[in-house]
Amino acid sequence: MGTTNQTAVSGFLLLGLTDDPALQPLVFSLFLSMYLVTVLGNLLIVLAVSSDSHLHTPMYFFLCNLSFTDVCISSTTIPKMLVSIQTQDQSISYAGCLAQLCCVLIFCGLENCLLVVMAYDRYVAICHPLRYTVIMNPRLCVLLVLLCLLTTTANALLHTLMALRLSFCTPLGIPHFFCELTQVINLSSSDPLVNNLLVYLESSIFAGVPLSGIIFSYTQIVSSILRMPSSGGRYKAFSTCGSHLSVVSLFYGTGFGVYMSSAVNDASIKNVVASMMYVVVPQMLNPFIYSLRNKEMKRALRRIITGVPSSL
Repeated sequence: MGTTNQTAVSGFLLLGLTDDPALQPLVFSLFLSMYLVTVLGNLLIVLAVSSDSHLHTPMYFFLCNLSFTDVCISSTTIPKMLVSIQTQDQSISYAGCLAQLCCVLIFCGLENCLLVVMAYDRYVAICHPLRYTVIMNPRLCVLLVLLCLLTTTANALLHTLMALRLSFCTPLGIPHFFCELTQVINLSSSDPLVNNLLVYLESSIFAGVPLSGIIFSYTQIVSSILRMPSSGGRYKAFSTCGSHLSVVSLFYGTGFGVYMSSAVNDASIKNVVASMMYVVVPQMLNPFIYSLRNKEMKRALRRIITGVPSSL
């Protein structure tokens, strides 16, 4: 079998969840429903935060960015899959595959970083309430989001540029519904040692450092809450962190599930399903977690739906 240089590769095939024609309509309907719920739910969060002056605080500013990121993650992966099912064309161009790969890395990394920033925001609010408005000023909030975006973009570009050095053999079928970095590396006919080492190194940094920051923040938060004299104050403090903790648990729980699935079992379909739980399900559930557990968000959404001005 001959090896083709990366400059000669015309594209890849996204093999998706199943090759059974009878199941394609079910998969299409499922993913279309999940995508519509994800986009609608997250855009409602963005609209509620931007239109309600009561929600113009650092916590909701970060939530707005998180919701926008969730829309971007889903829009990067699902529409291409839906088009492929509808047209029965599984092909994706070489440039398109690398672009999708890069965007997935950017937005998944951005969500990871935003969760850390939101944990820091809750830490300042609970552990240093008197200095909260001074520390979490609008300029710092914007700088934190930009720093997250620049960091994840640099990381994604590094992986994408390193993928350009790979050469491939035919066939170029990716057993996934989007161009995942590890799947692309596995298709390479050249030595992927450097790419794999970079993946392990960057994964350790982008998983370990943020998770450590979240754990540290909540260790301090719990310690401060337990020292509060009134049970009402403790309940209110815990309630402000409940939604964020739920989202963090969902994000890292599904991410850990993907890692364990790929480490324990190499079955392609199981890896695809595990990745779907990581890049599709959390983004769909995040709006429900924040809207159902947050009274201010529920009031803002109710105002949007009923048309009552936010000043009332």
